[in-house]
Amino acid sequence: MLDRIRTAERWTRGFAAAVTAVAALVLAANAGPAKAAHPDARSDTRSDSQRPATAPADPVRTTAR
Repeated sequence: MLDRIRTAERWTRGFAAAVTAVAALVLAANAGPAKAAHPDARSDTRSDSQRPATAPADPVRTTAR
């Protein structure tokens, strides 16, 4: 048969669960991406699809492929 859990033990477990939940939420909120030290220090962050297209050097060679 199961033993009865004391009230103090139940409150202690609940308090420990609450502290753990708050700690997890604080850590998750602070887990964002790192910020650059200076805006000019960032490299070009545009993806390839956003970069302007460049014309091929020799249109005849590129169409023969």
